[in-house]
Amino acid sequence: MALRNIVKLGDDVLRKVCRTQMTFDEKLWTLLDDMADTMYKAEGVGLAAPQIGILRRICVIDIGEGLIELINPVIVKTSGKQVGSEGCLSLPGRFEEVQRPFKVTVRAQNRKGENIELTGEGLLARAFCHEIDHLDGKLFIDRI
Repeated sequence: MALRNIVKLGDDVLRKVCRTQMTFDEKLWTLLDDMADTMYKAEGVGLAAPQIGILRRICVIDIGEGLIELINPVIVKTSGKQVGSEGCLSLPGRFEEVQRPFKVTVRAQNRKGENIELTGEGLLARAFCHEIDHLDGKLFIDRI
């Protein structure tokens, strides 16, 4: 496993829409492992592939309850709302109040290509939204 460089605000890759991940092989597994290592080293709660310069619909999240890997995630349901401070590894040191849904259900695939559905509330719902925004070329500062 290797640490990847996290791209910062101003890099065009952060504003591009990511492509669907089609293959589920050892190359993907290595990427997922590297993304998790990079996220943990940077002390983040999430990391999306474009943040390391890869335009694929892949993200990892850990809010302190264990690693979640999402490939080709789609938000299928939201409810409620919450307003809270949000930051980003690609915008170090910047935090802003952002409104997000309180509860979010996501459909995605796991590292084996199996379909999964997860529901999160509070911080996990915020992380789902934040990381999926990255896959669509959006940053949290766009939601202020």
